[in-house]
Amino acid sequence: MTTTIDRRTFLTGMTCAAAASLLPLETLGASPKGVGTSDSGIIINALGGLGDPNQGADSLVPGMTPRVLAEAHASGLTAVNVTLGYVSGPDDPFEASVRDIAATDALVRGHAGDVLKVLTAADIRRAHDEKKIGLIYGFQNGAMMGKDATRVDVFANLGVRVFQLTYNPANQLGDGSMAPENRGLTPFGRDVVERLNACRVMVDLSHSGEHTCLEAARVSRAPISINHTGCRAVTDLPRNKTDAELRLVAERGGFVGIYFMPFVNASGHARAEDVVAHIDHAVNVCGEDHVGIGTDGTVTQIDDLKAYQAQLAKEIAERQAAGISAAGERPDTYPFVVDLRGPQQFHKLAQLLAQKGYSGGRIEKILGLNFLKYAETVWGS
Repeated sequence: MTTTIDRRTFLTGMTCAAAASLLPLETLGASPKGVGTSDSGIIINALGGLGDPNQGADSLVPGMTPRVLAEAHASGLTAVNVTLGYVSGPDDPFEASVRDIAATDALVRGHAGDVLKVLTAADIRRAHDEKKIGLIYGFQNGAMMGKDATRVDVFANLGVRVFQLTYNPANQLGDGSMAPENRGLTPFGRDVVERLNACRVMVDLSHSGEHTCLEAARVSRAPISINHTGCRAVTDLPRNKTDAELRLVAERGGFVGIYFMPFVNASGHARAEDVVAHIDHAVNVCGEDHVGIGTDGTVTQIDDLKAYQAQLAKEIAERQAAGISAAGERPDTYPFVVDLRGPQQFHKLAQLLAQKGYSGGRIEKILGLNFLKYAETVWGS
């Protein structure tokens, strides 16, 4: 609505503290108003993409071809957290991140009939009502902060709504899941968390080390998320979270998204039943109001798995050479669940959960409503 658009234009030039003061704040961490039946059918992927894995390795970067958009609509997807900005490599992290946001903004403007940029929880509902796909801008590495926590304000005002503190290695904020020291947040990392709270940006601890995650959950004034992970009690790999991490995040009002990744099976050859087992464990540890999905993949079907395997082997070798791969990644392990992919993946997951005895209401929470409630808590309604 016009008032909302005018207000957003106004907010882009303000500091986060000033902008937050204009939002309808509840106490951070308190339960937001319940979601009503009008939200039925909302599907939110807490980490995924709108890309075509048939056309290159970087499939999470938005690539809005007619096929990608058609299959995303067919999947029922309402909104997805897409990874933008610097993750690794030789580019300047700050400059690369600003450029990527600008390029994605241009893509959104060019495809306004199909997608919209999500700034508030209300935008997710608007995407659902208008049959569009909401793009939630997110980072997967805090390296673009440099040594200046106030850069959070810059990115928040550019529309970044999810901020993952670390990727697999350590950075200046804390240790990632593959950092052997398993230290907690650095002093600078604590400053960044405080700034993210002030700017009402989600603090995401996917890829973090255990101590980094636990400390961030304790020091954050707002609930935190682990947007794409598995459960280490089910599959003992570093990218999966311990029960202590899952429990603390949930107790403090946060959100946990289970991924469709090889890490949900010790062999690396994951099946749909493995995803269901991880969701079930997470629900038992966290409660049914704190668990959702963050697939870490796209909905576009892969046409030729053999050709993709050759491409994947090259990508894994590059990740290993760059020191950013995780234990469990191998050239023969697909970065998806082989029988839970393509436009039917969410529908199939719902069927499998129903067969396990999950009620329709609980399934709707897992597919999207739990993330929506969490977004209301952090971003405001």
